[in-house]
Amino acid sequence: MKTILRIVIFITLYTSFTAIGAAKSKAVGGDWVGSWAASQQIPEPHNALNPNDLRDATLRQIVHLTVGGTTLRVHISNAFGIMPMHFTSVHIARPLSPAEAKIDVATDKALTFAGNPDVIVPAGAEYISDSIAYPVTALSDLAITLHLDAPPEQQTGHPGSRTTSYLQHGDLVSAADLPDAKKVEHWYWIAGVDVNAAKDSAAIVVLGDSITDGHGATTNGNDRWPDVLAKKLQANSKTKNLSVLNHGIGGNHLLTDGLGPSALARVDRDILAQTGVRYVIVLEGVNDLGKISREGEVPKVEHDVLVQQMIGAYKQIILQAHTHGIKVYGATILPYVGSDYYHPAPANEADRIAVNQWIREPGHVDAVIDFDKLTADPAHPDRLLPAYDSGDHLHPGPAGYKAMGEGVPVNLFLH
Repeated sequence: MKTILRIVIFITLYTSFTAIGAAKSKAVGGDWVGSWAASQQIPEPHNALNPNDLRDATLRQIVHLTVGGTTLRVHISNAFGIMPMHFTSVHIARPLSPAEAKIDVATDKALTFAGNPDVIVPAGAEYISDSIAYPVTALSDLAITLHLDAPPEQQTGHPGSRTTSYLQHGDLVSAADLPDAKKVEHWYWIAGVDVNAAKDSAAIVVLGDSITDGHGATTNGNDRWPDVLAKKLQANSKTKNLSVLNHGIGGNHLLTDGLGPSALARVDRDILAQTGVRYVIVLEGVNDLGKISREGEVPKVEHDVLVQQMIGAYKQIILQAHTHGIKVYGATILPYVGSDYYHPAPANEADRIAVNQWIREPGHVDAVIDFDKLTADPAHPDRLLPAYDSGDHLHPGPAGYKAMGEGVPVNLFLH
């Protein structure tokens, strides 16, 4: 009898663990996958919306999807709000252009939240809409239109949208156009769009700073380097089920909060919680390197400590990602000598070389994406190639971002 009981217990435990494993496998590249996402932060005062403009207000925002699917759902974020936030309605539609507020009204659909047309998102929380049958194609645009009746005490958003959003008084979520709208180049309260895609789909999260966020890219042009990578993946039949989620924040640091939480503080929300994530590319660190001596040179020991702390942060990101079965690809830090913002001296360049050397050393990351080598001027390897430079000697321009996105090897994502 005891033997039979042990067999029953074993079968029960085996079945349970198999079910748990299957559930985890589905979360990492199953039916649902993130097609678009943006990191959330508190908008700086000059990037925040005027509270008076948010009373009985419609906000239409356009996002660029990376993979397609037959069904979708939208993530609404109140991550940095200090009070619950009420959205009276949220609609989706196909925009007529990524650079204007007009939509195809025949495609306008209302989203629901637990079956309701409105939603109250608690302070510090994110709310995912109910799924809706709404076929979308890869590399297409989606308009998300929100209506709110009252302004929040603290806003949540993504200032570096490189995309125009439209704000107008009244409940106009289904309007064909918003001709009197105020235009701002920021996103607010939208955090992601998931699609129900092929079973072998998966997401690539790009964790980065303004170079990933797209400083120097074309407004409404979708030509940041993650956009270019997404287009490259779609052109290959073996990788067209892979999405790219841009989690760059301008001014982001590995170690300290800047214009948004530090990279380490973002791991849970911006990597681990992303739908269907299987890979993460980490391009972080130039702001840590530049900041240390921006106001004046510091002793060498402080530079040495910074390098070790940065390496420690990379190790933490790798550890946490690997714990969840996510591969980590380390991108080397681009050269930035000549930058008027950071005024890098030889000590800063030595720090950058040391960090990049650690990234390149075998056994640390699962693979290296050598953006340093790709973007550097061969004649002056501590500087960006002039053809790739946006002009500030820190951020690439569209040509540089094109080279970066196209320079990511597709074979990294074939296993």
